[in-house]
Amino acid sequence: MSLLARLEKQKTSKPEGGKQGDQQPLKPKDPYEQLKMNIHKKIIEELKEIDKDNDNGNNPDALAVKIEETVLAILDKEEESIPRLDRMRIAKEISDDAIAYGPITPLLNDPEITEVMVNGPSKVYVEKKGRIELTDVFFRNNNHIMHVIERIVTPLGRRIDESMPMVDARLPDGSRVNAIIPPLALNGPTITIRKFFKDPLTIDDLVRFGTLTPQIAEFLEACVKARLNIVVSGGTGSGKTTTLNILSSFIPDSERIVTIEDAAELQLRQEHLITLESRPPNIEGKGSITIRDLVRNALRMRPDRIVVGEVRSGEALDMLQAMNTGHDGSLTTGHANSPRDMLSRLETMVLMAGMELPVKAIREQISSAINLIIQQSRMRDGSRKITHITEVQGMEGDVIVLQDVYVFKQESIGPDGALKGKYIATGIRPKFLEQLEAYGIVLPFETFNPSIL
Repeated sequence: MSLLARLEKQKTSKPEGGKQGDQQPLKPKDPYEQLKMNIHKKIIEELKEIDKDNDNGNNPDALAVKIEETVLAILDKEEESIPRLDRMRIAKEISDDAIAYGPITPLLNDPEITEVMVNGPSKVYVEKKGRIELTDVFFRNNNHIMHVIERIVTPLGRRIDESMPMVDARLPDGSRVNAIIPPLALNGPTITIRKFFKDPLTIDDLVRFGTLTPQIAEFLEACVKARLNIVVSGGTGSGKTTTLNILSSFIPDSERIVTIEDAAELQLRQEHLITLESRPPNIEGKGSITIRDLVRNALRMRPDRIVVGEVRSGEALDMLQAMNTGHDGSLTTGHANSPRDMLSRLETMVLMAGMELPVKAIREQISSAINLIIQQSRMRDGSRKITHITEVQGMEGDVIVLQDVYVFKQESIGPDGALKGKYIATGIRPKFLEQLEAYGIVLPFETFNPSIL
């Protein structure tokens, strides 16, 4: 949709009672709200020529500058009494509404903010340094939020309306977006944006953040290069995808990588990379392409590595079969509270594939497919820690045997609320060391010495 069409739509759309565009009284009230609406109407005519030159949005930065200059010119001509700082703010807000993401644009541009949560028009929260804060940002009404959601999902060929009131999407920078609207969301349209760093994090960044230690980082790099099958497990917001992205960066450039995700957000830098993204059903409820479909298709694409953003259901069976049939070095993530819970979830997900398999057969598949589970947690102080690195050693009877290689032990909480703890090597040497040595990787003996890292 062109800039002019969007502006016209914002000007003419009126909320209806009981619908998702209901007007709601907002606090605080912007004293310049009516003025901005009046300028919004005037700028449509002023920007016709701009719109002709930028119909495809080829240069959004230059377009934003032109819009702000046009708004400032109108203010200089008609509203001389407004302070300069307020003029600049009004110009920026109108520009953000026209070509960006409205009031939340400054939040998305703030490098310290990791998550933006819109809970209806009058409540916008952010996560900063691991803690959630209420901001002073607000939308005019529900309809205003809907315009922002549509701007996010439309370029991706997705839609959101009362017949399909939930959508997963992504921003151009890879940030993950989830939106849910009335009648399901009673507070009004709700947006959750998990931001991605513009420059992908490296393993050194995780060491600096205290997520792991240099010794553990060296060990994980060796495991990826030796083509071990790895699952990163953890809760929501624990940093699983970030860790998966960093692990994937250790894959050699000479290998062919296929990534599979619901919304493409992995930021791999290798040359030989194929990125696949699932597709929701169309308006007729047809045409859906699931993660499971993509995993099966990836097996025909001659991959050296398969990286699945997250396994949630029946695709777990196809992923395990891929790991067991020559596709070593595959990586994925899953939601679980501990390595043992991750195994239980995998069993459940395999059963969701609709195959009538005995539990022992499923466990044998899991134990032979997965070499390592990395458990990541979001701690009470907002920090992210890798709390367990656990080897899957095989089966004893009907039970899968797990052995921790490294664990994080919490000791205390400081006066500032910061969590204090230490990483410990259990002293157990993993059974897969022979596989590492087959790839010419020899880790120092002290890597597994029982000690504080």
